[in-house]
Amino acid sequence: MPAPLGGRWRRLFAGIVDSIIISLISTPVTWQTWSHVLDEERGAWARINLSQTFFLAVVAFLYYWLLQAYWHGQTIGKKIFGLRVISETGERLAVGQAAIRQAVMAVLAWLCCLWIIDLGWILIDPRKQAIHDKAARTLVVDS
Repeated sequence: MPAPLGGRWRRLFAGIVDSIIISLISTPVTWQTWSHVLDEERGAWARINLSQTFFLAVVAFLYYWLLQAYWHGQTIGKKIFGLRVISETGERLAVGQAAIRQAVMAVLAWLCCLWIIDLGWILIDPRKQAIHDKAARTLVVDS
């Protein structure tokens, strides 16, 4: 029998922990990004340095993809909150599935505010799947 589906709140808090870890890893390299976001002298928004934003995106992609693919479907946040990602068939998450899951999540994050719809989808989906879960045919379950 497959494990029960992971709770929505635990997914949220696991994601927050993972975001903090990714920020700690990437901040030493991307620190200047913060000074480029708001130009206080003009009181206007300025452009973000794309090379730094790209670095952050690569760090996030590799963090989620490699940990979930090679660490039993878990990131550090998922491990702390007792969650893991598996295939819809109940099998261990394949490396390609983990890559597809993260690629879809990254594309939706880059397309304006579609990441809100992606993550919000778990609120209405009976299997608590986000759009990136549906694309990769994965489930988040209790570990």
